[in-house]
Amino acid sequence: MSELVNGRGLSLVPKTDAKQTLKDFKSDQEVRWCPGCGDYAILAAVQSFLPELGLRRENIVFVSGIGCSSRFPYYLNTYGFHSIHGRAPAIATGLAASRPDLSVWVITGDGDALSIGGNHLIHALRRNVNLNILLFNNRIYGLTKGQYSPTSEVGKITKSTPMGSLDKPFNPMSLAIGAEASFVARTIDSDRKHLQSVLREAAAHRGTSLVEIYQNCNIFNDDAFQPLKDPEVRDDITIRLEHGQPIASASKAVVRGARGGIEVVPRASVGEEQILVHDAHDPDPSVAFALSRLDEPAFEHVPIGIFRSVDRPSYESLMSDQLDAAAQRQGAGDLGELLMGGDTWRIN
Repeated sequence: MSELVNGRGLSLVPKTDAKQTLKDFKSDQEVRWCPGCGDYAILAAVQSFLPELGLRRENIVFVSGIGCSSRFPYYLNTYGFHSIHGRAPAIATGLAASRPDLSVWVITGDGDALSIGGNHLIHALRRNVNLNILLFNNRIYGLTKGQYSPTSEVGKITKSTPMGSLDKPFNPMSLAIGAEASFVARTIDSDRKHLQSVLREAAAHRGTSLVEIYQNCNIFNDDAFQPLKDPEVRDDITIRLEHGQPIASASKAVVRGARGGIEVVPRASVGEEQILVHDAHDPDPSVAFALSRLDEPAFEHVPIGIFRSVDRPSYESLMSDQLDAAAQRQGAGDLGELLMGGDTWRIN
């Protein structure tokens, strides 16, 4: 049995003894995205990763909102729920809180999660519900044909901003860390090895995990993340975050700043002992938050990996403790008696 299934986030989910493969998680539905969409790569990575969990497919649920990414549940041979715009975290919260035997995944996009769904997202994060949120970020509204989104850069010219966007974009990593999320990570659609390594850690985590996935929309925002894929520059600008390892790219390093913060300097200008070592488990979120700001201005240096992974009680476990305590004090209760008790009126 894989060590992954013993992760705290999956400890209550029933396992299967049957050997599973990618084919077991493919549904009979035709996959329909625009040719070349990054969603194909993410779907393939998820379908090939799920067998590693060793879980019963009947105990895996994918909940989505509205958007291109939200077609995901149709293409997985698990349970799924294609919900309404921005409300996937709320529906997933109900599932995770009432059914601790489920592995619950939320599929959302930058528009779905950060505009109409922003309130639901931040409260799922702060509550630390045991679910995994995959946020596909292509910095555009794709399903509605190319309007600017909450993550589009300032000056972005789209159908809804013909003179350029005036909005400062959301930074999903900063938002999540500010909301006290216990697991925050970023990866990219075209790097399957890295994407799957992050998914493994997210699945094993007990509480809410938010994974931002840079995803290319080749129709309405093509090459939005091209520098991270260009072999000539990607190793210089990509700062891979690995717990216990120096925070650096091929040519740049993160060090403590003169005023107590962090800064990026040429790697050759400092000794290895001066490079900041990544501590994803630090209970103080200040360094993780500072790391989330390093990609501003965009693509001079971009952190990829797990920014933060800390332990704190999950929402549904705290709720279960409260229910047990109430039952011990007051008995199991009777729903029918509750509904008919107190002030009631009969209308003839």
